[in-house]
Parts: sequence; structure tokens; C-alpha cells
Amino acid sequence: MPLPIEDYALLGDTGTAALVGTDGSVDWLCLPRFDSPACFAALLGDPGNGRWLLGPAEPGSCTRRYLPESTTLETTHTTPTGTLRVIDVMPIGDRRADLVRSVECLSGTVRVRHEWVVRLGYGKVRPWVHRDTIAGYEVIIAVAGPDRLVLRGDRLPVNDDGRHVDEFDLTAGQKLHFATTWSPSHHPPPQPLEIASRIAHTTESMQEWAGHCSYDGPYREAIVRSLLTLRLLTHGGTGGIVAAPTTSLPEDFGGVRNWDYRFCWLRDASMTLGALLRCGYRQEAELWRKWLLRAVAGDPEDIQIMYAVDGSRDLPERTVDHLPGYDRSGPVRVGNAAVDQRQGDVVGEVLFALEQSRAAGLQDSTFSWALQRVLLDHLASTWRHPDNGIWEIRGTPRHFTHSRALAWAAFDSGICAVEDHGLEGDVDRWRAERQAIRSTVLTEGVDRARGTLTQHSETTEVDASLLVLLQLGFLDGDDPLALGTVQAVEEDLMHGGLLRRYRTETGVDGVAGDEHPFLACSFWLVSAYAAVGRVDHARALFERLLTLRNDVGLLAEEVEPVTGRHAGNFPQALSHLALVNAALDLDGAGQPPR
Repeated sequence: MPLPIEDYALLGDTGTAALVGTDGSVDWLCLPRFDSPACFAALLGDPGNGRWLLGPAEPGSCTRRYLPESTTLETTHTTPTGTLRVIDVMPIGDRRADLVRSVECLSGTVRVRHEWVVRLGYGKVRPWVHRDTIAGYEVIIAVAGPDRLVLRGDRLPVNDDGRHVDEFDLTAGQKLHFATTWSPSHHPPPQPLEIASRIAHTTESMQEWAGHCSYDGPYREAIVRSLLTLRLLTHGGTGGIVAAPTTSLPEDFGGVRNWDYRFCWLRDASMTLGALLRCGYRQEAELWRKWLLRAVAGDPEDIQIMYAVDGSRDLPERTVDHLPGYDRSGPVRVGNAAVDQRQGDVVGEVLFALEQSRAAGLQDSTFSWALQRVLLDHLASTWRHPDNGIWEIRGTPRHFTHSRALAWAAFDSGICAVEDHGLEGDVDRWRAERQAIRSTVLTEGVDRARGTLTQHSETTEVDASLLVLLQLGFLDGDDPLALGTVQAVEEDLMHGGLLRRYRTETGVDGVAGDEHPFLACSFWLVSAYAAVGRVDHARALFERLLTLRNDVGLLAEEVEPVTGRHAGNFPQALSHLALVNAALDLDGAGQPPR
């Protein structure tokens, strides 16, 4: 079976991404785009579904790191006979899709195993593979339908019944380079890269980007690593950020809570905009803002909660039945049926983020402000409707408190645009809607007996998303309702010191099975602790959460608190976004708002 989820590291070129394990096997890669069919799909099946292995043939130990403030992965394998170093990177800025690998023996002699198995169509289609010569060098070419993959290297593996394999010895000082390149099968194959220079260029460009982070507090390393991860999850051409580069990594091992996250949620894009602005990335924030505005442009009735990275809307969900799923957790899903849901918080997330951008000095165009006004008009007639909520429940739509509070934030943002930035709008109507939402929440979304907000209007259950209301300004940190909500969330949703999203046993989500604590929620609790003055609790929880990152600083969607086993899609953008904001909230606790 594949390795534990936390044993993988992320590679990316801001067009797509790969997962490589501690054993040196690239077990997941979709080319040429995040949501393209995988050509290495062993993560959801077995090596016969495609992988690229380059590592020691004999068992040993390994240590990994990203080169400082970069996305270049260095893995050092220690075997009984010697030490081997592998450098993995996907070069950026080339307008092409390459994965390059450099293997070097540092000491002794190491037996190296090389295995290149291409299976297109999510591990199902066996391509036509042959050797050829390009630019005077022998290569291996795999072709099926629209896709061509070319393997170049200093020593090529040999055919073994549909796989290409090799074993060889490297002695101290010896180094070999390899590259896999995708191109459309009807185009000429791309010319070879100069591998050493592309590794150096990518490393240096990422380090330069990381150096622009304006935060210089005690958690800089964690913030920068999360920002670099978010950059790899962002399409460099369109600015769309995928929730994760994977599909169907299970929230419940052996269960059915397996979803495709290789798409762009308006919510995640909005949160990313805010995080980037807080860290000084104005140019990148502008790219995200443009993606947001393009995505929501048009009739408000047609707004979706998610899109493909290029803004495409058609994301039907289907199952890929030839793959058994990670750890036999089926079904494997491609596409996401939540695309058709109504999630009432989304417009609020977008407008709140756009107000943050105004406050940071980014200017609205005539088009962008006109669009926001139309969205507010639409929201005025829809916020009273039930919805599927932030957690995309597949059960009965409800009047979720979090959704209503984000509608409140939308009108509050519109009012700020008029009062603070001099834009024109129907501010009297917006004030009336803002007050109506607040009155409704405080009437229908409160459990008076416990002094807490509730998940929705028909329950006394709580939901970790209620913690976000403190960050919106809907509740002040010294409000008894805020204090009661934080306490109720702790009492009802804490498991092993970490937060679940909600109690799945209530059946509110309409999906079978259970799930592990959701990492973003625990980071939200850090921010909530800081807001209500429990700074020591905030710091203790945050520093525990940092220990849950894997050896290269990555976080999945969920984690099992006792064993530290990661669950859900990986790495998860929302987890890293929540980490960045929690670190900044903790660092600023007790200080005037910035």
C-alpha cells in the first residue's frame, strides 16, 4: 500500500503538483494541470497504476528538508553501505511541465533502484512506450491519446513488461540527472532542460519570493513554509488556488468521505487574499483578487462555490472504479458534486476579502465595485434561504449561523466601502440588512441556556465555524456570547486536544462514517483564544499544532491526535491558511488592531 500521507512531500511548478514519498517514489502527479488525469496514480492504488521511483535499493533511513525558504526538496538516504542524496524539483517559469531529479552518492557505495511506470487516465491507460533520439540524446517516450511523457537521463532504465526499471551502483562523488517532461502528443517533444541550472534558478526564485514576507516574528519559519505551500497550490497563469493537489485521500480510513479537492473554492481564494495582504504580498494579492472578480462576474444567480483553475464551471462528480483508493478507502472520486450547492457564506467571504484589499490600498475599478454592489443586492434577497453551509453538507439544507454571519460581514464590508473609502452605494439599505441579519442570528442562532451560538436554527449543537465570527467582528472578544461559544466548542468538539468540525453523529451532513479533528478548526481556536484574552492557551495550542506538521512542514486536512497520522487531502490549503492567520493573530494578541 502507499506510504502514510504524512510521509509525502509536495513538488510543484504553479501549474500542477506531485507527491513524492520518503522512499523516493513519486506516487501522484497530474499533467499538465492540477485537475488533469493522473499519470502517476500509485497513491490511490499500487505501483502498477503508475509511479516514478528513484532511491536506494536497500533499506535504510532517510531525512528530508526543503532547501531554506524554497520548494526544492533534498532527501538524504543512509544505507549500510553509503549515503545517497536526491534533489527533486519542478522548475517554474518555463511554460512547460517538467519534474527533474538529481541523485548523488555522498559517501561509500549505494545501490540505486530506478523505476518509471507511466499509466495515464488515473492509472488505467497503458501507453505506447518506445526509445527514440531527440537533440542527439536517447530518450524514452510514452504516448497515449493527447499525452506524451518523455524520460531523459544520464542512464535510462530498460523495459520490463510495461515498466522501465534499472539498478546500479553509485560511489562517492558520482551524480546522475533525470527529467520527465509532458507535452501534447501532437506537438514536437520539448528540448531538454539544463537540469542543474533549472534547479538553481527555481531554488533562488522561490527564496527571493519568500524574502518578500513582511512578517518577522517568532513564527516566521512556519508562516513562510505555509506561504510557499500556498504558492505551489496556486496556478501561476490564472491566480486560482486549489484546495489541495489530490483527490479522494480519506477523512475516514476505510470509509466513503473521499472528495476531489483539485479545484478553486471562492472561500479559499478569499482567505488567501487576506493572508497575503497581511504578509505584505500586494502583487500576488492583486492576482488572486483578479481571479475572484473574474470568477464571480455575471449573473449572481449563476455564482458557484468552486471553479476549475481557469474559471471553468462544469465539474461533474464521477467515480474511478478501477482504483481501490488510498488504504482501500473507496470510492475514488473525480469532480465534486458540491459545485451545485448553495453555500450562503461564499459571497460574504468574497466581499469581506475585497474590503480587506481596499483597506490595504488596492483600488477598485468601476467594474469591480459595480459587481460588488450587484452581489449585495442579490444577497439581500437570498440570505434568509437555507443552504449547505461551509462544510458542504449533503443532507437537508439548514439556516446555518456561520452562513448568516458571513452575510452580515458582506453588508458590513459594503458599508465600510462607502463610509471609509468614498464609494457610492445604497448604504441605508445595507445597514438595514446588516441589522436584520444580526437580530435573526441573535434570535434563532443562540442557545440561551448555555449562552452560546448554535450550528443552525434548529439545533443546540455547536460548530467550530462559529469561532470565525470573532475574526469578522460580529462578536467582540469580551462579549459573554463569545466566551460561551468558545467554551461550548471546547466542551463538545474537542478530541484529544484538537477540534472536530461538528459532531458527525447528529447526521446533519447526510454522509456515513466519521472523521478526525479538522486542523483549520484548531487554528481558528488559536485565533479565538487570542481574541478573548486567553493568550497562554492560544500559544500552547499553536505550538502543539506546529508539531503535527510533517518533517517538511506540511499539513493535511485532518489528523488523528494520538498517533499524529494525517488524513484527508494533502497538503490542504485551508490548513495552511489558518496557520498563517493564527500565527499573526497570536503575535498581535493584546496589541491594537492593524
